[in-house]
Amino acid sequence: MSMNRIVLYYAFTPLPDPEAVRLWQRALCEKLGLRGRILLSKDGINGTVGGELNAIKQYVKATREYPAFKKMDIKWSEGGAADFPRLSVKVRDEIVSFGAPAELKVNEDGVLGGGTHLKPAELHRLVDAKKASGEEVVFFDGRNALEAQIGRFKNAIVPNVATTQDFVNELDSGRYDDLKDKPVVTYCTGGIRCEVLSSLMINRGFTEVYQLDGGIVRYGEEYGDAGLWEGSLYVFDKRMHIEFSQDAKTIGKCVRCETPTNKFENCSNLVCRNLTLYCADCAASPATLRCPQGCEADEAEATAAGAA
Repeated sequence: MSMNRIVLYYAFTPLPDPEAVRLWQRALCEKLGLRGRILLSKDGINGTVGGELNAIKQYVKATREYPAFKKMDIKWSEGGAADFPRLSVKVRDEIVSFGAPAELKVNEDGVLGGGTHLKPAELHRLVDAKKASGEEVVFFDGRNALEAQIGRFKNAIVPNVATTQDFVNELDSGRYDDLKDKPVVTYCTGGIRCEVLSSLMINRGFTEVYQLDGGIVRYGEEYGDAGLWEGSLYVFDKRMHIEFSQDAKTIGKCVRCETPTNKFENCSNLVCRNLTLYCADCAASPATLRCPQGCEADEAEATAAGAA
């Protein structure tokens, strides 16, 4: 029986010809039967691809042979090509869409002016050291608010953002100005969003900014659910979420009845289709698989559901 894997990776590095890299990456993935999503820009690469284990190993080896990607960190997880609808390889202005390409500066060593990288053990040492001196480390979620509904660092600040592009306005709003003189640790799924977010925060006067190296994925590999993380990790493929151990808490709540859940479903209203948390019971009927405000089932649907 063949084994399958998914790899998550990124590298901030100058790419003089991202279109040429796109053509090479697409041909390589097609040859190896991989599926997933790869974004390229003048500032680097950001990808998640899945496939048969040996094919993934060949892909990683070939990609790292390109000098700019030689030191690229690769995060492995369960899954495969079937977790993605297709292969998508595109060139964009940004490899993570903050809507601020002019602010980002990179060289061969990565992002310039970003936060101090902390490995998971270094994060714990920082928290302990600050606590000993009477300070508290502020955890700042660098993901969309939806992702944080099912998992986050304990007592983290979760900005009310629907997309990554909302962060610039959120930072410029003044809501977090009281954090500018405090130790702030940014975190996200694999680390890439914090590379940019931490630099945006420093540009706006935050004085002590850190970023979790390797993101939640690396932290979960080292500490599982026995550390500062709680809940499930949202992922952007058919899996929807992963857990680091059997001890993972379920911190999400059904939008209709508040039963604990980590399952996202699309609203059954075809005009809406918003991705929202539902428990198994509420997701079982189109009449209750609806957003509580604005998408309630009509009388005929409710009657039909009751008869069933």
